[in-house]
Amino acid sequence: MRLGVGPSSGEIHKLLAEAGERAAAVTRLVERRFVEWPSGPSQEEVKQLEHETDEVVSSLLSHTNSMFVTPYDRDDIVTLAFAVDDVADEAENAAELLGLYGVELPTKQSFELCALLVRAADELAKLLGELRGLRGSSDRIRVIKEIEDEADDVARAARASLFKDDRIDPVIVIRWKDIYEALEDAIDACDAAAARVGNVLVKNA
Repeated sequence: MRLGVGPSSGEIHKLLAEAGERAAAVTRLVERRFVEWPSGPSQEEVKQLEHETDEVVSSLLSHTNSMFVTPYDRDDIVTLAFAVDDVADEAENAAELLGLYGVELPTKQSFELCALLVRAADELAKLLGELRGLRGSSDRIRVIKEIEDEADDVARAARASLFKDDRIDPVIVIRWKDIYEALEDAIDACDAAAARVGNVLVKNA
């Protein structure tokens, strides 16, 4: 176990928590973009918030590289930082497809996936905020996995529904298949980041 000392160790935890909060904020804005489409938040607003997550992650990486002693293995912090950044990236990508594909109206299944994404990202943000005091494991990791499993079922049913009606334009089928998969990827990213936290906790128990 690598023990961090002084304010630098605290700064690592602070930046991890902030990165989680920023990523969760991106998912909430993405949900609003879907729910309020075609009005509501613009893609530029989503991208700006995603850039703010990038900036926090960049600060985290810079701080980690400048520390002589880190609270966790340096490679683990870097891997976790990128995993959290992936959540914001994947969520932003899903939102971009609405405009890119010229979607007229979002679907009920997309709302369900967005809600699950927000739940998973919020749990991840709380997990990162609690990281400093955790030992061995956290129930939030299990909760995020359960949300990811639920999202798999919703996404699978959503894709299947696209092929049940021969009257649906094949172009529409392709568009929504991609959007469902993009939202699912964002939720998977939450689960992957939580799993990284789990690895850190096990190694430092």
